[in-house]
Amino acid sequence: MALLGTLVNGICIIIGSLLGAMFKNIPERVKSTVMNGIGLSVVVLGVKMGLESDQFLIVIISLVFGGVLGEIWDIEEKLERLGKWVERKIGYGAEGAISKGFVSATLLFVVGSMAIVGALHSGLRGDHLVLYTKSILDGFASIILTATFGIGVIFSAIPVVVYQGSIALLATQINQFIPSSALEAFIAESTATGGILIIAIGLNMLNLTSVRVANLLPSILINALIVAFMHMLF
Repeated sequence: MALLGTLVNGICIIIGSLLGAMFKNIPERVKSTVMNGIGLSVVVLGVKMGLESDQFLIVIISLVFGGVLGEIWDIEEKLERLGKWVERKIGYGAEGAISKGFVSATLLFVVGSMAIVGALHSGLRGDHLVLYTKSILDGFASIILTATFGIGVIFSAIPVVVYQGSIALLATQINQFIPSSALEAFIAESTATGGILIIAIGLNMLNLTSVRVANLLPSILINALIVAFMHMLF
């Protein structure tokens, strides 16, 4: 079942969010220290991913043109508006609580190699190990994020399931049209590109930067187009 890993991931986020809501009285010092620990871990993970590129120039070009597209489309603002719409519909919490939790968690759980590679493995090979590992990490992160930002984190399960599920379902058919060499090149370069975005997320979590990471998401699409073009050219 191609969607098994994705569904487990969504369930772990929901369970973690519910647990985080139950333990929302965690002392601020504990939440701050744990969030800093997660932020540092995310930065290290991003660095590791960023070093997996075989042609780093592709990563740079993808980030440049992806950032331009992201700013034109203003993805981050649209995500925030979506979060605020959900907030108005359920009427929960203080102003901005749902939006902040939803956007923060969505960016953390969706961006990165584990989401892409894990979904590809699920679709191409029926191997869900990567997504199972991601599910455990996301579940623990959901507890802290919900305790910190509020119940809005639980709604991040929706874009996670839609995003990863779409990739997994597409991957069940993609190997019929794309040569394995091109697919491997895309995985390597998209992993590195996602790693740069992961570093930005970690730095934002540490309050060291305020990078609009969502507006860099189109770089993954640009990455795929460049790899496809180079494969056809060479």
